[in-house]
Amino acid sequence: MTSVWDLPDFDSHEGVHAFTDRASGLRAIIAVHSTHLGPAAGGARFWHYASGDLAVTDALRLSRGMSFKNAMAGLALGGGKGVILADEPGAVIGEDRLKAFGRAVDSLGGTYVTAEDVGMSEARMKVIAGETRYVSGLPVESGAAGGDPGPYTAHGVYLGVKAAAKRGLGTDDMRGVHVAVQGVGSVGGGLARLLARDGARLTLADVDAARAKALAEELGAETVAAGAILGVEADIFSPNALGAILTEATIPTLVAKVVAGGANNQLATREDYDRLHARGILYAPDYVINAGGIINVGLEYLGQGDEAEVMARIARIPARLDEVWDESERTGRPAAEVADTIAQRLIGRG
Repeated sequence: MTSVWDLPDFDSHEGVHAFTDRASGLRAIIAVHSTHLGPAAGGARFWHYASGDLAVTDALRLSRGMSFKNAMAGLALGGGKGVILADEPGAVIGEDRLKAFGRAVDSLGGTYVTAEDVGMSEARMKVIAGETRYVSGLPVESGAAGGDPGPYTAHGVYLGVKAAAKRGLGTDDMRGVHVAVQGVGSVGGGLARLLARDGARLTLADVDAARAKALAEELGAETVAAGAILGVEADIFSPNALGAILTEATIPTLVAKVVAGGANNQLATREDYDRLHARGILYAPDYVINAGGIINVGLEYLGQGDEAEVMARIARIPARLDEVWDESERTGRPAAEVADTIAQRLIGRG
């Protein structure tokens, strides 16, 4: 049996906690990667995994990404992640499991601060908040930081996509720029609407084909099957679904000159950093470009500003991307590796 310390994605995590609750059926993992900058903040994901090992691996990868994301965003927060295992694909989490997860979070005494992720919502976070105060992303009054992180993530990704177009395509004008968008949920759908407003040409794909079709009709976009989106002859490929989609098998199929999207952990392995870089494809490191949501709920939890401050900090995402790309050009190292080096230094591991 492989121990958690021997898993490839274990990265000196401070804690990996497994929780069960027989009454509700809860099975959950909370991974705390680093508390160097503050409490380990990161969303809770409700998802079906083929095995418990895959759930642990996802929690390890995502919590490490949150350490890097929060550090690069300048937040006084460490990195953690909650993974709640669904019994079957498409399941909806019940209130009893939400409450049990809230008690699990509370048992860690503030080491981990949870928020909304895949399979969760503001209403569900409110149920969790009935069991613990270590939660953010709750409904707020207009003008305040907090609430649904999705639109803020989408806005940050939109700014990052425009920065990537300027850097990789040499244009400030998105009119006619062809963007292939993978995943049209809260983030990908919000991004598509913003790009359509700017006159970009869009090709959309989603595992929910009906959702992609409806958005395409709204925006005058095209659609392809979910499995075909990586091979679309677009200027920019924007992954906004689940992670690990850039692999030894898929990177050679990319036609786009730029990869810039909101999905977490887009590159499956460290070797894929080099594979993408060797092809000359400009890459916007995921945890830099998609930080808008955690900036919003992080400032809510820390009590450090209102919505105007959230938007001001999100507006800095392009400058952080430029910092990464500049160093990548100077050193010849992949942008993903450069971003990791900067983030590791910020969390005291450089």
